[in-house]
Amino acid sequence: MGRGSDEGAGGGSGGTFLDGQMLVAMPGMRDERFARAVIYLCAHSPEGAMGIIVNQPANHINFTDLLVQLDVIPQEERIHLPNSAGGVKVLRGGPVETGRGFVLHSADFFIQDSTLPIDDGICLTATLDILKAIAAGGGPASAVLALGYAGWAPGQLENEIQQNGWLHCPADTALVFGADTAAKYERALRKIGIDPGMLSSDSGHA
Repeated sequence: MGRGSDEGAGGGSGGTFLDGQMLVAMPGMRDERFARAVIYLCAHSPEGAMGIIVNQPANHINFTDLLVQLDVIPQEERIHLPNSAGGVKVLRGGPVETGRGFVLHSADFFIQDSTLPIDDGICLTATLDILKAIAAGGGPASAVLALGYAGWAPGQLENEIQQNGWLHCPADTALVFGADTAAKYERALRKIGIDPGMLSSDSGHA
């Protein structure tokens, strides 16, 4: 199933790095913050891992409100925003640094020294410049703004995967940028080849 950097998969020897892949929480996930989470893994190395939850909307915050709050645009400019700005979803990206914004976006937009290319045409930018570009109509074709991120200490994610906390599958743009956040969990499971109806939350036998 895995390609590219997954040599040594399952060996537990640290040869598998999953940056650019999707992590999918198993139904028995005990940490409520990650129940049914689908996470795009931005970085994974011996130093640990960092990812953005892409299927938990920040329900009480919209993108244009955020632009005003962050002084990217003045209140009176809201009505002049391009239509594309109104379509940017705001997500709860994870429990770490929830006051910070992280933009996952298509690779048609790049800021030197600020944008991190990850994999398959998906990049991460965490500076206000990308928000200004989106507000001006010159941002990326696809983007989501996440507040906070998920982080793992060295070896922690590998340990959680071995204990059946997470599955993983290749990323695709619909899983990362798709507007229907509620459908992403089942879509990711099906991509792995699992029928969501066959999984029960007490499948905890090792």
